[in-house]
Parts: sequence; C-alpha cells; structure tokens
Amino acid sequence: MEHAAPDLPPSAPAKVILHIDPRYHDRYRKAAHLAIFPLIEDIITQAGGQVIIEPRPPLTLPRDMRWGDGDLHIVQGGMARGVGYLNAGLAYLTGYWHLDAQGVLADSSALGRSFDPAQTDAHAAKVFQTDLQARFVAARASRYRQAKDRAEDLPQGCIALFLQGPGVATRQQTYLGQKDMLRAVVQGAQGRQVVVKAHPLRREHGAALMADLRAEGLKFTEANPNVHDLLAACAVTVSINSAAAIEGFLHGKPAILFGRSDFAGQVETVRRAQDFSAALHSALNQPRDYAPWLQWYFTKNCIDITAPDAAARILAAFDEAGFDAARLGLSRT
Repeated sequence: MEHAAPDLPPSAPAKVILHIDPRYHDRYRKAAHLAIFPLIEDIITQAGGQVIIEPRPPLTLPRDMRWGDGDLHIVQGGMARGVGYLNAGLAYLTGYWHLDAQGVLADSSALGRSFDPAQTDAHAAKVFQTDLQARFVAARASRYRQAKDRAEDLPQGCIALFLQGPGVATRQQTYLGQKDMLRAVVQGAQGRQVVVKAHPLRREHGAALMADLRAEGLKFTEANPNVHDLLAACAVTVSINSAAAIEGFLHGKPAILFGRSDFAGQVETVRRAQDFSAALHSALNQPRDYAPWLQWYFTKNCIDITAPDAAARILAAFDEAGFDAARLGLSRT
C-alpha cells in the first residue's frame, strides 16, 4: 500500500543524523574510513545546526521508512533510498567519498549516469590523472596498509586476482562466487601466471579460500606485495569489484570483474565461468584511455574531502536532497 509523504518541512529545523557502526561511536573522529562524518559534524555545528550520532540501520530500509521523519539521515555504507536519506562511503581512492541518495560503491548513482568522453577536456583529464598517479602510484599508497618493501620477483604480465571479504556476497554484488572466480581464471589464463592477493582486512578469509582450492589441485601463486608493485607487474586485474581495479587504471591496466559495479563501462564483466577467456582476450586487446573517465567519476560523482570546496560540495548534496541551509537551521555556510 502506498503512503503519502508527511507534511514537510517540519516546524523546527531538521537535524542531521549520522548513522555509524556503534563500534566506532566513541572514536569515529579518528577513524580514517569514517573521515567524512566528523567533517559533516563540524560543517553543521559550526553553522548553528544540530548533529546526532546514532547506530546504522539495516542496509536497506523497510518500506514504511522511505519518507523519513523530517530529519536528514546519513547512513555509513548504506543503500538507504527515500526522502531524507543519503549514504556515505569511501569511493575506492582515499579522500574521495560517495554522499549519495542511491548507495555507495556498486550501488552509487554513477551506475545510472552516462559517461561521454567527448564531453571531457582531454588536457584537464590528463592533469587529473597525473595528480592521482602522484598521490597513489608514486607514493605507493592505497586504502589499506601495504607492504613497504618493493617486490622484485613478481611475474611480469601475470593476471593479478584480488580477493575480497564476504561482504560482496552479503550485498549481492557477485555474479560468481570467489572460489568459482579463481577456478575460472586459472583454467582460462591462457598460459599467464595467476597471482592472488588476499584482502588486507580479510587475510584469514582469503587464506582459507586459497587453501581449499589448492586442495583441489588448482595452481596459482599467493602473494602479499604492495598493491602497486603487483599492478605494475600484471597485465590485467581480476576481482568481484575491488578498488584495486580502479587503482589498476592508474597503471594503465585493464580490469575484469565477476560482480556488479558502478564502473562497468570501463571493464569486462563476467557472469559465467566459461566467459572468462573471451573477457581476457577483450581486456588485453581493447586499448582504453582511463583519464577522461577518472576525472568524470571522481569529480562529478564523488566528493574529495581534502579539496577546498569540500564543505560547499557537501552542503550542495544536502540541498539536492531537500535540506538546504534554511531547513537545517544554518546561520552561515
């Protein structure tokens, strides 16, 4: 049964409710993976608004919550869709964030937007790409802690397969499970070595998965180098939808995904194991210029919270969601 929207706006200023994992309520201001939340709190409170910290709701909200309650809710890593809800999550590269009415990562609004490289200034795109390469490739920096020593013995031209945690299945982002993905890659590698790197935060999960497949007789190399060393050595990346695919773009390396993503137009996507060999051939033989897409994605679909205009971009996202400065009771912006 459809419900009518409540009478909005409310008589009192709307509050900003930050829905954060309760484990971090006493330390969210120091947690790198939550960096946008203290920034939002400071922007709002310094302008006279009110911010409240509450636990995260379920990833998707019940039907009767879709109109919200008159306040602005920001859900950590959520897929909440409805009046008064935005989702916030780190967007692959450190510093860039989704603040999005649809979801984060594979569920972000970028999925429904069209990218036209002809509409991008080629010089500006190259400058942007060069800046990203300086920030991440030259600095050998990634979202998670990486090995400091440089790996010198990685096989050149290998297939770099990046495992992820169980969350990709929980969020229904997989077309093929990670074991089936690794089997398909090894069997369709066309003579290339397959190097597998476990997720830095899920190493035990990755190790158990690889042990099970070795017991089946599957042949591959397990490694844990700095991600940029592996990206420099490989010919192509493979994952469900890992941030390593986009980091690979900074190295000019193509990507093959076995799951949903919000950057499917830049990769080969495999839905069936038998399709991997064709995807590998296409990935290795279809040159791509990633610079225009990188600029479009990270400047048009994400917020760089380290940029001078970060506060203005955040307030603009609130305004677009129906919560302008007046509705939030802000005296200055």
